[in-house]
Amino acid sequence: MGKAQSKLSPEQLSDLQKCTYFDKKELQQWYKGFLKDCPSGQLDKTEFQKIYKQFFPFGDPSRFADYVFNVFDGDKNGTIDFKEFICALSITSRGRVDEKLIWAFQLYDIDNDGFISQEEMLRIVDAIYKMVGSMVKLPADEDTPEKRVNKIFDMMDQDKDGRLTMDEFREGSKKDPTIVQALNLYDGLV
Repeated sequence: MGKAQSKLSPEQLSDLQKCTYFDKKELQQWYKGFLKDCPSGQLDKTEFQKIYKQFFPFGDPSRFADYVFNVFDGDKNGTIDFKEFICALSITSRGRVDEKLIWAFQLYDIDNDGFISQEEMLRIVDAIYKMVGSMVKLPADEDTPEKRVNKIFDMMDQDKDGRLTMDEFREGSKKDPTIVQALNLYDGLV
């Protein structure tokens, strides 16, 4: 594996500025921190889970971290390089609402078939509930992952076919912004 280069080249910086909402100085700072945590320049699933564990010490974030990792890992090679990391972070922390919705849709669409099934949403919501543990008091109609998913599908699944299209997801998220709030984890970091 070895060590990654210690600084971004001018070409890399220029490329990253075009595809993110970060300026040159921020990109250099993020890169420095990324290399400190990942000297090889590659972040694997185990390390990614450790990062989530720091933010959610009272729950179990490992399954949710796995799902998020899969969206960050754009080339699906099992690791996240700096470009994948910073592009995903840019969208989740500073992206426009439509960009965040596309990113969130990819998170929920586990099998990448272009739809979110009730089972896929249940897997993500269940992972979120395990991650936050008992830290969040939920209303009675959302106190289990199943109730939450049923409520979401009742609201979003316009044609009642048991799966959500991107359009149904986009429209439903406007009615219930908590759907995309899982992404706001990054707001305080950036």
